[in-house]
Amino acid sequence: MSFSDSGSSSNGGDYKTFRQITRERLLYEMLRPESSKSTWKVLVVDMLTVKILSSACKMSEFTKQGISLVEIITKLRQPMTSMEAIYFIQPTEANVNAFLSDMTGQSPLYKKAFVFFSSPVSKSLVTLIRKDMKAMKRIGALKEMNLEYISMDSQGFITNNENALEDLYSDEENHQRADACLNVVAKRIATVLASLKEYPVVRYRGAKGLDASTMTTYRELIPTKLAASVWNCLTKYKQTIEDFPQTETCELLILDRSIDQIAPLIHEWTYDAMCHDLLKMEGNKYTHEVPSKTGDNTEKKEVLLDEEDPIWVELRDVHIADASERLHEKMTNFVSKNKAAQLKQSSKDFGDLSSKDLQKMVHALPQYSEQIDKLSLHVDIARTINRTIMEQGLRDLGQLEQDLVFGDAGRKDVIKFLSTNNDINQESKLRLMMIFAEIYPKKFEGEKGRKMMELAKLSGDDVVAVDNLRLLGPVHTECKSSTTGSFPLKFDVLKTKRAARRDRVGETQTWMLSRFYPIVEELVEKLNKGHLPKQDYPCMNEPRPTFYSSSQSPSASPVLPHSRRTPSWARRHLSDDGYFSDSVLGRASSGFKKKGQRIFVFIVGGATRSELRSCHKLMEKLDREVILGSSSFLDPHTFLTKMKQMNEEEEISLDAIDI
Repeated sequence: MSFSDSGSSSNGGDYKTFRQITRERLLYEMLRPESSKSTWKVLVVDMLTVKILSSACKMSEFTKQGISLVEIITKLRQPMTSMEAIYFIQPTEANVNAFLSDMTGQSPLYKKAFVFFSSPVSKSLVTLIRKDMKAMKRIGALKEMNLEYISMDSQGFITNNENALEDLYSDEENHQRADACLNVVAKRIATVLASLKEYPVVRYRGAKGLDASTMTTYRELIPTKLAASVWNCLTKYKQTIEDFPQTETCELLILDRSIDQIAPLIHEWTYDAMCHDLLKMEGNKYTHEVPSKTGDNTEKKEVLLDEEDPIWVELRDVHIADASERLHEKMTNFVSKNKAAQLKQSSKDFGDLSSKDLQKMVHALPQYSEQIDKLSLHVDIARTINRTIMEQGLRDLGQLEQDLVFGDAGRKDVIKFLSTNNDINQESKLRLMMIFAEIYPKKFEGEKGRKMMELAKLSGDDVVAVDNLRLLGPVHTECKSSTTGSFPLKFDVLKTKRAARRDRVGETQTWMLSRFYPIVEELVEKLNKGHLPKQDYPCMNEPRPTFYSSSQSPSASPVLPHSRRTPSWARRHLSDDGYFSDSVLGRASSGFKKKGQRIFVFIVGGATRSELRSCHKLMEKLDREVILGSSSFLDPHTFLTKMKQMNEEEEISLDAIDI
C-alpha cells in the first residue's frame, strides 16, 4: 500500500506549507480515485477522520471534488446502491467490520468502495478484508493515506490525545495506560512525517537521573519512550512507502510538558493568546452578538478565528496594545478610502444621494459588507479584551508574573500584591501561586506555603492543582543576586532571587509585558545553530556528516528528491480600501521561495499559544519552516482543570502540601 507524491515540489512546482500539502493530499489524492467513474460520491468517515478533514478543507471543496454527502461510519445510513463511496477511516477492527457489513449482505449500501486508512493497517485486518470475497469485488482501492493528525494552522498540528497529560503524569503505577497513549501519539507523529515524506534526525529530552545512584521515574522517560516509538514507525516507513527518503531531510525535537510549566500559566499578552485566555472560545470558534436582520435585537453569530481571516493572521502574534492601534488605523483608513463607507457617513438620509452616488454605493456594498464585518468583529474582540484587562486588574498582575519569571520579584512582592489587589479573580490568583511555587518551591514548603495559600484564599481544588505541579518535575532556575559587586558575600544569599528566564540578548520590547518567551523558542534556536547539547538532548539516529552543514541555509540546502518543501510568508501592502495590511499569510498571489530544512517540535502533554507564536516567529527568523505538534493545545483554564483532576481519588489538605 502506497500513495502518490501529489504534493511534491521536486518537479518544479510551487513550494507548499505543511497545511497546504495536507489539504491537497486529502482533496486530490484521496477524493479523486483514479479508477472512479462516478461524478458524485459519498464520503464515509469516523469521529477522528472527520476532524482531520474539517481542519484542512472546507465543505465547498469537498463538493467540488464530487462529494454529495458525508456520513459517519458508526451511524445507521440509507442504502445508496447507485453511488460509489470513499471511506476515510482509522484501521480499527470496529471500522473494518462496519465497512465489510456495508459492502456485503443482500443489499450493499454502495455500488463500489474506495478505502483509505489514516494510518498503517495491521496484517490481521488486511486478511480479514481479503477473506470477504463479496466485499473484495466491490473494492476499487485499498490504501494507507498515513495522515492521522489535525492541522491547527500552517505551522501547527495535534494528534488529538486530549487526555495525554493525565494519562502520562497522573498515576505512575498505570504504565499500561501511559504506554498505550505514547504508542498512539507516536503513530500519529509518524504519519505527519510520512505525509510530507520527511525522514528526520530524531532528538529528545533525555532523562536527568540516568545513573546508578538515582532511580529514574517513568515520567522522566516519557520523551525517550516516545522518540523510540516514533523511530520504530519511521523504520517501517523506509521499507514500505514508495520514494520515502533513505537519508535525513529534517530535524524532529521531542519534548514533554515538563520542559516549561510556566508557559501554560502566565498571562501572555499577544492577541491570539488573550483571545483563548479571556474569551469563551471553543477551539478556534468565537461567538459574538451582531444586529439581527430586522434590526430590533441582537443575535449570536459563530465565527472562526483562523488563517482564512487575513486580519487574524496579521494580528494574532502581536501585543494586544499593538493590535488595538492597528485596528483603529485600519478602520479609519477603510472609512476614508471606501466609497460606500464615505457615502454612508456623509449622508444620513438616502434621499440626499444622487442616482450616480447610489450606483457607486450599490456597486461597493457586497465588498463593503464583508470587509466591515471582519473589521467590526476584531474591533469588538479587542474592545472586550481591553475591558477585561481593566476590570480584572491584569496589567499589574502581568507585571508581577513577568518580574517573578525574570528574577525581579520574590515572596514579599507576591504577599504585597495579594494584600492590596482585590480585583484579581480566583483563577488568576491560582495561576500566580503556581508560578511562584514553580520558581520558589522551597518557599512554598510547610507553614510558609500554607500561609501563602490562605492569603490567596485558594480552595481545596486549587491546592490540589498547586501540589500536582510536582508531577511535572522542577523548573530550571538560576540565582539572581541583588549585589552589584564582583565578590558575592555570604549575607547576600538571603537577598538572592531566582529567575526562570533570562532576557534575550539583542532583543528589545516595544510594548510592556512582552519580555516572556517560552523555553521552546530557546531550544529551537540552539537546535538550528547545532548548539543543543547531546548529553541533555540525545539523538535517536546519528545523521550523515553533511547534514548540519546543509540544514540551516536555504541556498545551501537543495530541495531533496522526495521531501515536500515549503513557501515563505510575505507581508501584504495596505490596499486601497483600507483592508488587510501587513498580513504575513502567504497567499496564492505571493511569491514563494525555498526555505531551509524543516524543524519539527513535538510537545507531548499539551502545547500553548505562546509556543505556537514562537514557531511563527522562528520561521521568519531562521528562514526554516518550524512546525509545532502536540497531543493537544492548552489554554490556561484547561491546564488548570487538568492539574486539579490528575489525582482525583486523593484528597490533599492545606496542611499536607509539600512541593
